[in-house]
Amino acid sequence: MLLESFNIDKFVKLGVLLRSKFYRFIGILQSRFLIFMNKQIILTASLFGVIAVILGAFGAHGLEGKITERHLDTWKTANEYQFYHTLALLFLSTFSRAKSQSIKVSYIMFTLGILLFSGSLYVLSTRNLLGIEHLSFIGPITPLGGVCFIIGWIALFIAALKHRA
Repeated sequence: MLLESFNIDKFVKLGVLLRSKFYRFIGILQSRFLIFMNKQIILTASLFGVIAVILGAFGAHGLEGKITERHLDTWKTANEYQFYHTLALLFLSTFSRAKSQSIKVSYIMFTLGILLFSGSLYVLSTRNLLGIEHLSFIGPITPLGGVCFIIGWIALFIAALKHRA
């Protein structure tokens, strides 16, 4: 009796309707996440960009004569790498709609690379001026930042291979 009143067509139609609603909901969530990720990348790059300009000007005008030429070159290297990877972050924002885990990895690694590589070089070049000559753990941080940069570039390469044009 129960089976006689059961209509398989209505059940299938309900399943198809629920499935389409579910996929639409997931699509909306993904698009909102991607917009957030894109915005987050642009905001991060903008912040690093403005900091790079300020630190570059400070290095050129505020540190000249206060630190050695070798340390000034180190400051310039930190600033150059910060600029390069800020531009790389901006490029990532054009890719962020690709729904790629590799883009997320690249974003995180470029961000960590800037903080560790450039950050440690900024501190190393001014540690005498800051009175923190005794901090010996800062030197080994720089290569960790370099490794982060390398991983970021590899992740970007993988994302480009997987991206459908």
